[in-house]
Amino acid sequence: MSVIDETQLLEQLKSETNKNQAFKTLLELYKERLYWHIRNIVKSHNDADDVLQNTFIKIFKNIDKFKGDSKLFSWMYRIATNESITFINKKAKRLQISNEEVQQLALNNLTSDVYFEGEAIQLKLQKAIASLPEKQQLVFNMKYFEDIKYKDMSEILETSEGALKASYHIAVKKIEFYLTNN
Repeated sequence: MSVIDETQLLEQLKSETNKNQAFKTLLELYKERLYWHIRNIVKSHNDADDVLQNTFIKIFKNIDKFKGDSKLFSWMYRIATNESITFINKKAKRLQISNEEVQQLALNNLTSDVYFEGEAIQLKLQKAIASLPEKQQLVFNMKYFEDIKYKDMSEILETSEGALKASYHIAVKKIEFYLTNN
């Protein structure tokens, strides 16, 4: 999507007459990418669907507050990331377990998830990723699975490119260690 298209889409999203149609366009453009971004964080298909729905509700309600300081894509990814983390935190609180245990529970359920088509190695990779601290998980998933550039990731996560590169490098080393020792 070019900058001109994004500008036009933003204008339409902020106009009362075109808002609903523009939002449908926004959904079509970003639904799948945001779904997989969220799914990489929460692991479960059903949870990812719930978080995706909450993300788009928040985007719809707050589009007028978008100032254009970053790309629309970055702003939406930031919302999706925050909604995913909030979801995990609420689930942990509700179940009275740690965030790490929530992820472990989600991983254990992956094998019975009809939407997970992974082989044993992919499940092992997901377990390795889940063993990382939250920030490293985010950075690894965004770079490895979604091929997001460090520049864009920097806008989304509001962290310097250098710190993100270091996080990714450390995450890769930890995952390699996990995969060779488990």
